[in-house]
Amino acid sequence: MTAAPAIVGLGITEVGKVYDRTARDFAADAVRRACADAGISTGELDGLLVLPGLSDDLDLGLAEDLGVRDLKLLNEIRGDGTSACTAITFACLAIGSGMAGMVACVFADAPLRRDRRAGAAYTPQEPPAGFDGLIADAGLAGGHAQYALATRRHMAAFGTTSEQLGAIAVAQRAWARGNPLAQQRDPMTLADHQNSRLIADPLRLLDCCLVSNGGIAVIVASASRARALAQPPVHVLGHAQSHPIHPEGRGSGFGLVSGAARSGPAALRMAGATIEDVGVAELYDCFTFAVLLTLEDYGFCAKGEGGPFVEEGRLLPGAGRLAVNTGGGQLSGYYLWGMTPVAEAVIQARGAGGDRQADDHELVMVSGNGGVLHHHSTLVLGA
Repeated sequence: MTAAPAIVGLGITEVGKVYDRTARDFAADAVRRACADAGISTGELDGLLVLPGLSDDLDLGLAEDLGVRDLKLLNEIRGDGTSACTAITFACLAIGSGMAGMVACVFADAPLRRDRRAGAAYTPQEPPAGFDGLIADAGLAGGHAQYALATRRHMAAFGTTSEQLGAIAVAQRAWARGNPLAQQRDPMTLADHQNSRLIADPLRLLDCCLVSNGGIAVIVASASRARALAQPPVHVLGHAQSHPIHPEGRGSGFGLVSGAARSGPAALRMAGATIEDVGVAELYDCFTFAVLLTLEDYGFCAKGEGGPFVEEGRLLPGAGRLAVNTGGGQLSGYYLWGMTPVAEAVIQARGAGGDRQADDHELVMVSGNGGVLHHHSTLVLGA
């Protein structure tokens, strides 16, 4: 059996409140850092997958900035929070088919500005028109409100509480304290979570992810080439996607089940593993609720039991067999969409996590989530 392609380079720029740099600048920096990490030159790349965020200046012109020529693979991947896992999947498929041999996947964004508050980056600039305008006038406008609706439905169905969501935020802040790149490292208590202001009931400020500037790139190569490079290879053993696109209405699975229920088991089957084999889970956490729902749908706990599962403190560092969002995730670490969990997964699989390193890191599961639980992607990585 041919060994799986591997992530051989990781590049992370400065992240957080880093101003006066464009997304394209961050992207070029991240790719160069990833190449240096792998011990290769940018000229050795024959594939480049670009993952734009909110900023409108990151496009295929990045290849010119990097000075790479005669690429065999060049494209943009636009899948919201699923983009990172999707790009790595496409890189693996290209390598497996012989289309390319050394592919850079890069996400970068620069939504933060000195002259405006962080939340404004995700506020629609133009009010919705037509029937959508009526829905917005009723208060169902933007991702916060829609995720709040999904959260409330899970609460109604299974008795999930705000305090249980708070346990997720508290645990991830505890993990973030070991991550020197994390934007939020001050200790957090459950009382801090409960006292934080409501953003969209029942979601509080500390249920919501950060807003960050920065860039992350990974280099994917064939297993044979990976063995000769500078870093221990992190093999992509399994990958899968699922796009349920539940309507937000009666009779749908909205708020009750996500695409993780299909993509997780499919990726594990491809890897020849089971959920019990996973020691580290880096889960997309735009909101605390996304973590809880993904834990259920991947099978780390039974459906409807996510609340009691996290309430027991199982996500705290050193509290149990499973290590979850070991860098603080997007709630306390930094928010670079799907590349946040990917980067931390690579660090953990390499055994390079330092103070936050998980003991059992032979198999790492990574999730990406796009839209309002519309899209899901999964990777299973192994050292």
